[in-house]
Amino acid sequence: MFQPHSPFLRDFVARGYLHQCTAMEELDALAKPGAKGGPLIAYIGFDATADSLHVGSLVQIMMLRLLQKSGGKPVVLMGGGTTKVGDPTGRDDMRKVLSDEDIARNIAGIKKIFAQFLTFGDGPTDAIMVNNADWLDKLNYLEFLRDYGRHFSVNRMLGFDSVKIRLEREQPLTFLEFNYMILQAYDFLELSRRYKCALQLGGSDQWGNIVNGVELGRRCDDASLYGLTSPLITLSSGAKMGKSAAGAVWLNEERLSAYDYWQFWRNTEDADVGRFLRLFTDLPLLETERLASLEGAEINEAKIILANEATKLCRGEAAAADAEATARKVFVEGGLGGDLPTIDLSASDIAAGIAAIDLLVLAGLATSKSEARRLIKGNGARLNDQGISDDSYKITLADFNGDRVIKLSAGKKKHVVVRLS
Repeated sequence: MFQPHSPFLRDFVARGYLHQCTAMEELDALAKPGAKGGPLIAYIGFDATADSLHVGSLVQIMMLRLLQKSGGKPVVLMGGGTTKVGDPTGRDDMRKVLSDEDIARNIAGIKKIFAQFLTFGDGPTDAIMVNNADWLDKLNYLEFLRDYGRHFSVNRMLGFDSVKIRLEREQPLTFLEFNYMILQAYDFLELSRRYKCALQLGGSDQWGNIVNGVELGRRCDDASLYGLTSPLITLSSGAKMGKSAAGAVWLNEERLSAYDYWQFWRNTEDADVGRFLRLFTDLPLLETERLASLEGAEINEAKIILANEATKLCRGEAAAADAEATARKVFVEGGLGGDLPTIDLSASDIAAGIAAIDLLVLAGLATSKSEARRLIKGNGARLNDQGISDDSYKITLADFNGDRVIKLSAGKKKHVVVRLS
C-alpha cells in the first residue's frame, strides 16, 4: 500500500480517518507544503437540516481541522440550496421540506460550531464558509440539463447505494431526491472554479456522490479533482456513533449542556478509547497510544482525558474544566455539581406532591411513564442518592434540602437537579 509523505495524508492515515481515496499519490504530491499551486484547498458539505450538527458529523469537522493544521485551506460548504432537496443517502423516507427562513436559522446555529474548530479569515490557509444557494438558486433548469445532465448516466445512478437501497425496500424516491447527487457533483465543479478547490472530503456513504463530482470536473473543465472519505464510525458494541440513551449528542450548547457532552465522552467503552483519542482530539499519537494501553481502573484516566480534550475543542477550556469539576463533585464527593442539568419548579407545583414517575419524565431521565416505572422497578431511579423503590412514590417539599434543591438520578451516570424557584 502507498505510504503518503505529505503531513496531511500521513496524519490522516495514522489517525484512522482513511477509508477511500482517488489517486492518492497525486493527491499526496498536491498536499505537500510548498507544492506548486499553493495550499491544498478542500471542502465538506453540510446540509442545514437542524440548527446544530451532532457527534456523527464530528469526524468530518476534525478532518477539516487536520487539513488546516497541516497547511491546507478548509472550505465549509453550507447546503442552503441542497437542503431544499434533501440527501437520500441512508434514509428510507424523504426529508422534511424546510422553508428559507428555517434553513437560514439552521445555518446560523451551525456556524457557531465551526468557529470552535477552525480559524476563519482572509489568509492563505484560513477557512472560509460558503453557501451553495449562491449558485444553485440561480440555475436555469434547461441550461443545466443541457450542459451538465448529459454527463450523468441513469444506469449508473441507479446502482448507487442511496438509490438502490430505497428501491429494494420499495420505499418512494422522488425525482427531487434523485437530483441530489447531480447537484452535489455540480457543487464540486463550482468550488473548483470559484476557489480552486481540488479535494472533497466526506464519509464513506458519500463516495459515489464524490466520485461523480471528480468525474464532472474532468469532463467539463479537464480539472484534476480528488475525493477522500472516512469510514463509518461505529462503537465497539456495533451501535452508530452520535447517539446516546437520551438521544442525539448535539455539538451546540443550546442543544446539549457542556456537562452532558463531557459525560458522553467520559462514558466511552474501553475498547473505543484509543481510537476516539486519535479521531477526536489533537493529542500526539504517542500520547494516544500510551493512554490506549492503560488497563483496569487506569483506563478511567484515559476516558477523563478524552472527555476533557474533546469538550475543550467543542465548548472551550473553561467548559471542560467545569464539567470535570461537576463530575468529580457528583461521583467522588456525592454532592451536587453546579454544571448539572437543572429544571425549575415552583413550590405550588409540588404542594400536593408530584409522582416520581412524572418528575423522571419531566427531567428527561425517562421518555415515558412506563419507562420511568421500569427504571424504578430495576432499582435505577434515585432521589438524593437514595433508591426509589415504590413507583407510586410522591416527591414533596419535605424531600428538598435547605437550598431548595434535590438531585434526581437514573442509574449512576445521569443526573438532574430539580430546583424550587
